[in-house]
Amino acid sequence: MKIQEIDHIGVLGVGLMGHGIAQVFATAGYKVSVFDADKATRLSAKNRIAANFDTFMQLNLAKPEDRERCLENVAVSEDIQSLCGDTHVIIEAIAEDMAVKKEAYKELERYASPDTILTSNTSALSITDISESLTHKKRFLGTHFWNPPHIVPCVEVIMGKDTEEEAFETIYSLMEKVDKVPVRVLKDIPGFLGNRLQHAMWREAISLREKNIASAEDIDKVVKYGFGIRMPFIGPLETADLAGLALTYDIQQYLFPYLESSPEPSAALSDLVAAGATGVRTGRGFYEWSPDRIQQLISQRDTVLLRIIHEIIKSVRKG
Repeated sequence: MKIQEIDHIGVLGVGLMGHGIAQVFATAGYKVSVFDADKATRLSAKNRIAANFDTFMQLNLAKPEDRERCLENVAVSEDIQSLCGDTHVIIEAIAEDMAVKKEAYKELERYASPDTILTSNTSALSITDISESLTHKKRFLGTHFWNPPHIVPCVEVIMGKDTEEEAFETIYSLMEKVDKVPVRVLKDIPGFLGNRLQHAMWREAISLREKNIASAEDIDKVVKYGFGIRMPFIGPLETADLAGLALTYDIQQYLFPYLESSPEPSAALSDLVAAGATGVRTGRGFYEWSPDRIQQLISQRDTVLLRIIHEIIKSVRKG
């Protein structure tokens, strides 16, 4: 499948991530078909896409007609067979359950053209393992979007053991065409790039809280208002080069023995989960969460992210 041949995208699963992924392609002018096994989720997909535009319009980054044009490009399918239809690329965004995903791909292969490229939005599961039950493994790869996918630019494009180069590069180019910032993950490793980096930091943050070195608020503040604030503009390896690799080496030689290196989740995290304190869904985790606080945080997140991303794009285009 060549990039110029692609004009119809399928999205399987339109829950937390899938409806935003559909929005990305529909906004870029692609015809998009969506399906979710849960009828309520399926039928609410277009309303949730419409609601996503509110923040864009508040910041004058979209107009009402942009929303209408996007929604006109989205069709809700009644089953997997109709989803497959004449789609050229199908992005799966269902539950992070290996058995469920494998079963879904059996259905997709039954109805999709052998030329249709299949991708998974899994955030950590092995692309190679998911593809075990596929007949046409060469056209399967990973496309890990970040939440919220209609706002965060990065997409990890992951090469499975059997993925062919042409399919890989076609999807990479497709992500560029819809104004995403794709990165090539050339080997299928657990967690890919982003989640390995993210969970390495989370492991240390949770350990610091468990040992009562600082409050949850202050641990988050040192990221948000310290080194994290420069990350939209300069990555960790660029920072290391700027600081000087000799200095980086000296600090790491001293510091590494003191960092958390447990191969298991911390006791503090295990205790919270066992007590049912699993975060915003239960109203309690490292913080106490009211419905108003949750909505305020999500709204602030989306607004700030859009402003930052818009400024970065303007800066890059100016050279």
